[in-house]
Order: sequence, then structure tokens, then C-alpha cells
Amino acid sequence: MALSRYVSFTNEGWAQLRAETPLPLSESELARLRGLNEQVSLDEVAAVYLPLSRLLTLYVDATRALSQVTDRFLGNPATPVPYVIGIAGSVAVGKSTTARILQALLARWPDHPAVDLVTTDGFLLPNKVLQERGLMSRKGFPESYDLRRLLQVVADVKAGRPRVEIPRYSHREYDVLPGEVQIVDRPDIVIVEGLNVLQTGDGRGRPPRSFVSDYFDFSIYVDADERDIECWYVERFLTLRRTVFADERSYFHRYAALSDEQARETARGIWHEINAVNLRENIAPTRQRAHLILSKGPDHAVRGVHLRRA
Repeated sequence: MALSRYVSFTNEGWAQLRAETPLPLSESELARLRGLNEQVSLDEVAAVYLPLSRLLTLYVDATRALSQVTDRFLGNPATPVPYVIGIAGSVAVGKSTTARILQALLARWPDHPAVDLVTTDGFLLPNKVLQERGLMSRKGFPESYDLRRLLQVVADVKAGRPRVEIPRYSHREYDVLPGEVQIVDRPDIVIVEGLNVLQTGDGRGRPPRSFVSDYFDFSIYVDADERDIECWYVERFLTLRRTVFADERSYFHRYAALSDEQARETARGIWHEINAVNLRENIAPTRQRAHLILSKGPDHAVRGVHLRRA
């Protein structure tokens, strides 16, 4: 990966940019934020995520100041709008944990206590529609999303519209929940997390007139070697087989009775047939559109930070 557009930091170098910022999370709070099979430590939060929260807070303050200048020039009353952060990366790479940790840290800063997290899973087309279109095996690919609705919702959020409705998704049922919504009501910051948030096409070769990322003030890509991500995906599948899949209401309950070896073979098959293809074709190519890249090592810990030059 060419990183000439980025300033690269080791964890030690990046950690120095924390600038005495206190760590506001406890071990019990962090435990609730971790994803399956992830071992994010308080030391890693302090070294990686705390400096990032400080950087983002500086950006939020600067963006607000610039917006006030524009309002003053136009003679308009001050109209604060949310600062929007996009987080992208592969399935099983840990982007959801990154999003939750950043949400918790950013909400502790006094100037922007209201921080909402939106995942793009709710914008997947319902399973019934995917089945009708022959797209169930392409779930997670760009064409499996209602991109028009996602784009409109992010535009409404960025415009500061009140009570924007976000559709909810159930990982247990593996489907959008009809009639259930999350309300985003003009928070200070909105984090939008998903596989495809930095993409510039719809999966059919037709670039839209505008992209979801057009409304981002800052974007993050969570990166790792594909072989490591595959291992994490298989490990997560085995954990889910013993937990969520054991629930008879789970869409994947049929996998609960698999032996360890059968579960590993099934997970590897799903990875190579679906998730690896999506990563190579659609997700990884967006990496260098991000303002910041978090590079992870085989142990799931962040090993380096790459910040795009101005």
C-alpha cells in the first residue's frame, strides 16, 4: 500500500500526541465496548484511541469556528450541524469496536457530549427483496444496500434536520426490523460505521451523483492483512456458534450443531466465497480515501496509525 499521502506513526509516536489527556474509561466500561474475540486493552485505548479522540475534538472545534465565520459573512443566525465521522473496513476487522470506543471517548469531551453511532446494516435491503433479486449471496456488497435511502439519511443528518429515522437491523434475525427505528436528533457528532461507507459506486458500475462520504467531515479505515482477518472471522464464527447461533430464533441456528472442524470449514467457505471477494473488490480499494488508517497486527491490536496529509 502506497502511503506517500500519509504521515505514519508507530503506536509510541502516536501515543505522545495524547498531550496529557486523561483516560475516562474504566476496564468494566471497555469490556462492554469490545467485540467478540477482541482484546482491546486500556493501554491500547490510551495509546491509540485517546490521541485520536483529541485530534477529532480539535477538528470539531475548527469546523465549528469555520461554520460560524460563514454564517457571520452571510448574515445568518448560527446553525450548528453535526460533525460526521465515517468508519470503514472489512467484516471482522473490528470497525464496530473502534466506533463504539470512539463514541464513548468523544462523548466525554465537554464541548460535544451528544455523540450518536449509526451502522449501515439497517440500510441493507430486506431479505425478501434480496431473495427476489438473487442477491442473498451478495449481502454486504454495494448492490445489497438501499443506497438512495442511506444517502438521503446522511444528508439529512448533516443538514441538522430534527429526528432523522434510521432503520434498525437484527443480527440474530439477519434482517431489517420492520417499523423499528433509531432516532438521530441533531447530536454534536455522528459516527457512521459500515463496510461500504467510502465507496463511490453502487456495485453495478454506475457511480452515483453524490456519495455518502461527501457528507463526512472525517473518515477512518480499519486495516489488517487479509489472512489475519480471515482467522478473526473464523474465530468469531466459532464463538457465535456457541452463543447467538444456539438461539432457535437465530437465522443461523442451523450452524449450532456443527462440530468444530465443520464450523471452521463452513466459516472458511463463507469467507472465501463472499467476504474476501467483497473486501478485495469493494472495500480495500477505498482505503486511501480515508483521512486516517488504523493498521492492525495479527493479535488484533493496532500497530500503526497513518494520517493523511492536508
